[in-house]
Amino acid sequence: MLNLHVTPSMQQLMADKRLSDRPLLLITDDGGGRYSLSGGACTIGAKFSLIVLTAPDARYPLSIQNNADWSLKTSDYDAAFMGPGLVLDYKNHQIQLRDNAGLLDSAVEIADGAAVLAAFNQGIVAKGESC
Repeated sequence: MLNLHVTPSMQQLMADKRLSDRPLLLITDDGGGRYSLSGGACTIGAKFSLIVLTAPDARYPLSIQNNADWSLKTSDYDAAFMGPGLVLDYKNHQIQLRDNAGLLDSAVEIADGAAVLAAFNQGIVAKGESC
């Protein structure tokens, strides 16, 4: 089971954006997942996104326990890149994800899951980049 500590500054950011009560996913953004915004081989395990949903997605069944009481899930694949001591922080206008091994991503993005899927269905890649 994954455990995530959400810092007070990150909790405040999500509250200000009115996203704290929405279903959320924490994914590695490597181009392989359903909601992956960008990536490719060079981003495996080094780029993450918070995806905001309107309803839970059964493809992401693994709950991430957290002190913010968010409904936060991921997949077994994505969890493989997250270790013990997971922390989500907001500082210097950036969302940072780290674990006991160190910094995982210094610029975690927040994206609307429905908008990502709609863009993908139209053949639009959100970032237009790859490795």
